[in-house]
Amino acid sequence: MYESKQAVFNSPFQNAADLSGVAGEFRCYSLPRPPIPGESPGILQGSAGEAGFMLPQVIVPPPGPKSKRLAETLARYENRNVTLLTDDFPVFWERGTGVNVWDADGNRYLDLTAGFAVADHGHACPEIIQAAQGQAQRLYHAMGDVHPTAVKAELCQKLSQLTFERWRLGLGKVTLTNSGFEAVEVALKTSLLHSGKPGVIAFTGAYHGLGYGVLDAIGIAWFREPFREHLREFTARVPYPNCFRCPFGRAEGHRLEGSQFPNCATSCLQQIEEQIVKIIRQRPVGCILVEPCQGRGGEIIPPLDFLRLLRHLCDTYKILLVFDEIYTGFNRTGALFAADRFQTYPDLICVGKGLTTGFPLSACIGRAEIMEAWPKSAGEALHTSTFLGNPVGCAMALASIALHLVPELPRRVRELGRYFLERLRGLESPAIGHARGLGLMLGLELIQNDGSPHPSLAGQIVMRAMRDGVLLLGGGPAGNVLSFTPPFTIAQQEIDFVCERLQAYLRFGSVS
Repeated sequence: MYESKQAVFNSPFQNAADLSGVAGEFRCYSLPRPPIPGESPGILQGSAGEAGFMLPQVIVPPPGPKSKRLAETLARYENRNVTLLTDDFPVFWERGTGVNVWDADGNRYLDLTAGFAVADHGHACPEIIQAAQGQAQRLYHAMGDVHPTAVKAELCQKLSQLTFERWRLGLGKVTLTNSGFEAVEVALKTSLLHSGKPGVIAFTGAYHGLGYGVLDAIGIAWFREPFREHLREFTARVPYPNCFRCPFGRAEGHRLEGSQFPNCATSCLQQIEEQIVKIIRQRPVGCILVEPCQGRGGEIIPPLDFLRLLRHLCDTYKILLVFDEIYTGFNRTGALFAADRFQTYPDLICVGKGLTTGFPLSACIGRAEIMEAWPKSAGEALHTSTFLGNPVGCAMALASIALHLVPELPRRVRELGRYFLERLRGLESPAIGHARGLGLMLGLELIQNDGSPHPSLAGQIVMRAMRDGVLLLGGGPAGNVLSFTPPFTIAQQEIDFVCERLQAYLRFGSVS
């Protein structure tokens, strides 16, 4: 039985300031906005108006006539399964600045999604724009696996430095990819090449993208079902520890939460351990694939000892631990990686989203001795693509990383996250089941009178908020969790505005 103890690997960097040695030169955001309490004025600045922040301004009831005309065009020409198109949804974005986006009809919104947790540094961040424009003027496409560019080499080096070198686990080797699911597919291929074992252990509620290579591993069944006949079914799924909706029927877990992480009944982790060990003994397993915190699964923050348990099991049975940090990576949880917050480190880590804050580029980084399982290229790569290591994407990633390494940024995210979570927990409604989060990755779970999920209320709030100029997403397998992943440039006044609107929507448990 695994016993709670210190992390298997202790990070040599115990606070954000320790990252400054690999940050190099960096610049802050260009326009002023109010600092959060305790933050030095001017250290981190964002895109804002004269008052430092801009609340929504709705001048045409959304969706306006221009958005509706664009929706008609999209309905005519796009695969109908891609975009939800109704009489009152969506609005079409036209431009963005900081936490704000404007639609085609001129309405200004607060974006509490950061475009699927991507625009960490805010929309239209000047440093990212300058990097993209500068590289595009020089060269906007190269031959990534034949004749690459200098920025590809720089980015691979930087990603090694930020992960395995910083964790004192040796050199990291990198495969650059174009989307999150592709990075996870590289991790799964690496696992098979390294061990020769095809089995993967993944978790209920997990989301790793929708490419065929990872479709079998995701834990939300309705994404898989239409394509099941094409899938080999190499994945065994184990319950992800959700202390509000305990998969083992324990009801007290969410009441044991500490200041940062949920607590968990020892028996729950024992049952997870027993299930994993049973799978390992029954089939050849090459890796455990896990999101350190689940994003699409409902902003689930696991108990502190969960990832340590997985690290212990992987070390014991000589299998690989893969962290999918597409969502949680690059300060989203208030540390450079969620691995740093939990002080538990993987063998392979997948990153994306905040890596570039707006360009389709991702990466799988692994310990060098594991990545050496890939044969040396003889002219044909086993995993590549036309746009691998795109120079514009690499330049944007390097600029984004420089901003992520500003020493004050993780603290800003943690403090804003705590403030936001306190405001969510202060909302009063019988429809609120649970408010949770880590850093600026938060969820508000809505329930019916009997405690079951309330997806219709979540959907009503998303629609009503959009009409009021606030952009939200619903999440969780049942669609009953309001998800909050705003840009890191958000101000307290903007958080207050959003929470005041939520309280109005939730009064008496219905949208008023």
